Amino acid sequence: MIRVAGPGDVEVVHRLVTELAAYEKEPAAVAMTPADLDTALFGPVPAAHCLVATTDHLAGDPTPPQVAAPPQVVGFALWHPTFSTWTGQTGMYLVDLFVRPNHRRRGYGQALLTTLATICADRGYRRMEWAVLDWNAPAQAFYRSLGAGPIEGWTTWRMDADAITTLAGVGTGSAAADDRLSRRPPKPTTA
Repeated sequence: MIRVAGPGDVEVVHRLVTELAAYEKEPAAVAMTPADLDTALFGPVPAAHCLVATTDHLAGDPTPPQVAAPPQVVGFALWHPTFSTWTGQTGMYLVDLFVRPNHRRRGYGQALLTTLATICADRGYRRMEWAVLDWNAPAQAFYRSLGAGPIEGWTTWRMDADAITTLAGVGTGSAAADDRLSRRPPKPTTA
């Protein structure tokens, strides 16, 4: 079963993020805490949205529902809206899609993507985009089987926190830039 993640799912989704990082050969790369994830998903201005896949009976899962254990979260999809100046349309960026290895090939990944496609269709989003590691041939084959493909001629670029700090002049006497980047509200000025 696919459902929208709730606050009670934060811990397990965080664990799944760390499992994904290990699968992607970056086990120490996750700096996000469960509190960070909670704020991103359920804070005053949510930065992202999350679906979870649970072991409630799903078509393609061979375990009969009456024999299955209590539902467990076995996968997730985390996404946020995007906007294209070329199309003038909103879209979706899929940040992460992960299903635990022992639950793969049971329809959970396709069910997550189908639900995301339904969200896109319902909201009028014209595209769904994501990044795939170049060595992850199984994921690439899976995505191609659903009609997706790489964007020819484009390479994803990233500016990390150090480069942002350097470019913004943070630490060079720019208190306003320091406050903006630390995500704290600006310090009040007194007259």
